[in-house]
Amino acid sequence: MTPFNHSKHIVVLTGAGVSAESGLKTFRDAGGLWEGFRVEDVATPEAWKAHPQRVLDFYNMRRRQLYEVEPNPAHLALARLEQSFRVSIITQNVDNLHERAGSTQVLHLHGELDYARSTADETLVYPLEGKDIRMGDTCELGSQLRPHIVWFGEMVPAMETAASITSTADILIVIGTSLIVYPAASLAYLAPTTAAKFLVNPEIPEEARRYDFEFLEAKAATAIPELVKRLCTQNK
Repeated sequence: MTPFNHSKHIVVLTGAGVSAESGLKTFRDAGGLWEGFRVEDVATPEAWKAHPQRVLDFYNMRRRQLYEVEPNPAHLALARLEQSFRVSIITQNVDNLHERAGSTQVLHLHGELDYARSTADETLVYPLEGKDIRMGDTCELGSQLRPHIVWFGEMVPAMETAASITSTADILIVIGTSLIVYPAASLAYLAPTTAAKFLVNPEIPEEARRYDFEFLEAKAATAIPELVKRLCTQNK
C-alpha cells in the first residue's frame, strides 16, 4: 500500500457554524444577542470597564456551557485528517472542541474561553480548566484576571501568524463562517492560487462565489466527514 503523503499541508479555517452543531449558541443566530445579552454589554473593553462583574458572569456561564457539549462529527473528522496530512486549524471560535476532538495544531484568533489573562500584562495567560473567574482573582502582578478573549474593538494578535500559515496551504477548507467578520475573513483569500479550496456552509456567502472554491452547501457535521474521507482516499 502506498503510504500517506504527510507533506501536504491542509489549512482549515473554522467559524461559529462548526461549534453550533455541538449545541453552542452564537450571537449571530439570535439577532445580535448572546443568551439575551447585547454584544456591546459583554464583549467590548468598554463593557469590561463599566460592568466587570456582568462580563465575568457572562463568560463564566459560557464556560460552563462548554463542558455540557461534546465535539461533533466535523471536529472528529478534522482530527482524523492528521493521520494523513499536516493539518493546521485556524479558528474564530473560543471553545476547545477542536482540541477535545484530538486536533493538535489549533490557532485561536479570538482567544480561548477556558483561559484567563492578566489585565496588566496580556502575555500572562492561565488555564481555568472549567473554573469561574471571580472579582478579586489576580495574576502574579496583582492585577485582576479577565477572560482571554479578543473583544470587539481589540486587535487580533494572532492574525500575522494565521496569515503566514494560510499562505503555505496545499489545501484550504473553510467551514461554518459567513466570511464577513474581518480581519479573520481575509484569511480565506490568502491561500496560494494553486491550492485546492473548499467552502462548507449551509448557505454560501455571495462574497465567496467570486473566488475559486468548491462549494459544499451542507452542515459541517454532514459534509466534513465525507470530505475527509475523499481527501484521504485521494492522498493514498
